[in-house]
This record gives sequence, structure tokens and C-alpha cells, in this order.
Amino acid sequence: MLTASLQQKIKRYKDIYAQLKDELKWKVPDQRILMTVASMYVVNHREFQLRRILRLSNYIKEQVGMFSALKSYHRFPTAAVLDIRFERPEEKFHELLNLYEKCIQLGFGRGAFTYLAALALMSTVEDHNDYQEKLEKSLAVYKGMKAKHFFLTSSSDYPLAVLLANTGEDVNKLQDRMESFYEKLSARGFRKGNDLQFLSHILSLNKETETDLFVERCVRILDLFKQSGTKLKAMHYPAIGLLAFVDEWEKEIPTIQQMINKLHSEKVFKWHKDINIMMSVNIFMSDKMENAKLLETEIYTAMETIIQAQQAAFIAVLAAVAATSSSGGGEG
Repeated sequence: MLTASLQQKIKRYKDIYAQLKDELKWKVPDQRILMTVASMYVVNHREFQLRRILRLSNYIKEQVGMFSALKSYHRFPTAAVLDIRFERPEEKFHELLNLYEKCIQLGFGRGAFTYLAALALMSTVEDHNDYQEKLEKSLAVYKGMKAKHFFLTSSSDYPLAVLLANTGEDVNKLQDRMESFYEKLSARGFRKGNDLQFLSHILSLNKETETDLFVERCVRILDLFKQSGTKLKAMHYPAIGLLAFVDEWEKEIPTIQQMINKLHSEKVFKWHKDINIMMSVNIFMSDKMENAKLLETEIYTAMETIIQAQQAAFIAVLAAVAATSSSGGGEG
């Protein structure tokens, strides 16, 4: 039986998604983007007001040039992040534009993923004076990814590179750990590709735990979900990474399976079974963090960063999918 807290979160997720879909179904090419936006409000415990996010997204559209990625549907997840993270989102949007241009000057490519990277930086770095140093390190992390996996690494990895750079660890050590996760998980049956790279990056956000322990946990999580009736796909690897950070993860799988079944049974979500799995894990993790009163501050902060990384990665992937299925949309 799901707790009252989890049931309430699922209800709220459904309600927010319904509002977004009614208003934006013809403006967003992939409804999963709206599902992700809805989950962001639930996961971050932020009040949702439809008029507020519509007003903010229209403001963004008015402020950017004709060929900007934010002229299109990308403005909606951008507006959501600004609304969730900051008290004065319009002011922060102009800071985002300035930071975006700094990214371009350093060597990041133009487009939606660089906006997401800049948002990730603004969400995790409080001192503006640190932006330049963090961006330089982020680009170094990205180039390290590219050097190891040239064909897998693309601009969609920018947001995660920013979050990895923010761990404060030496770039070479970070790169070695990411590669260790990638190779060890591959040897244990995880399929090589973009999703495994995402998983290895997410696991690398925690530098305190031995790689072999995390690898064993990921293998076991994959098996337990299969036993419970849900066969995880490569796209779910980042969700496995989130669960690997929970100490008593084995006993939590039945609860998450109930959440998955609940979302599968909802008429508005039944055609998005793959996404239901990811949303169930995200919502469960946010509930776990909210109610774990004894968690140490640094552990809580690490978990919050990991959820941000997973959301940024997923939005990036959806943006890429939507871009390939649409003939319009410029960059800038």
C-alpha cells in the first residue's frame, strides 16, 4: 500500500500534467516534456500556478531573437526551472542569457543544451564570481567525455558536465571514475551507449563510495525490477543510478513497482509506460529525501544534485528526440 504522501504526490503530478496538456498540447511536440515539467514541480516541492509559468514562458519568447532555441517549446522547461529555483525568475532569465553568452565565448555550441547547462550552473553555484572557473572546468569535463567516447558525447552532455564539474574533484580523477563505471557496468551486461554513459556520470557524482559497490547495486536493481514485473530498458539506466544511492534500496523496489502500476493504470499516462518508470523513481526519491529527517546535510545535497542531473539529462534527451522529429527550430 502506497503511503499517503506518495499518493498525494502522484495525484499532484497528474493534476499539473493535465493543466499543462490542456494549455500546451499544440505547442509542445512531445507530451513527455510536459510530463517532465509536471514532475519537476512535484520533486522540488514547488507550488504550481499555470498562469505564472505561461506568463514567464511568454516573457522568455519575447526577449530572445528570431532564431533562438528558446523561441520554440524549449522555453517551457526553461521557464519551469527558473520558476522552481528562483524568487525573481524574470531577473534570473537575463542572468541566464548573459551566462549563455559566456558559455559560447568559451567554446560551448549554441542551442538548447547550452541553456540547460547554464541553468544547471545557476542552480548549483551561488557566487556569480565562480561562474567563469566552473564553466572552464565544465568544458574540460566535457572534452574529457568526448576524448573517451567521441561518438557518444554530444551537446546533450553539457548539463551533466556542469554538475560533474561542480563536485570540486580533479578532472582527471573524475574522468577515470566515470570510465571505470562505464567499463565495469558494460562487463556486467549493461548495454554500451549514451544511456550507460549517463549512468556512469550520475554515479560519479558521489565520490565517497567504491565503484564496485555501486556496480553490484546497479546489477541487483536491474534484476529485482525484472523479478517484480518491470523489465528496465537502457533509457532507465539513470533511474537505476538514483536508486543505487539509497541505502535500503532492496526493500523499496515493491513500493516503486506499485507507483509504476498506478501510473500505468491512469488513462492520461498509460501510453507512456517507459516514462512512468522514470517518473515513479523521481517522485519516490523526492519523497524519500523529504521524509528522511536524519540524513546528513551533505548527503541530502548530493541526492538533490543527482536528481537535478537526472532531470537535466532526460530533458536533454527529449529535446534531442523532438528536434530530430521537427523540421523547424533554430539555434541561438
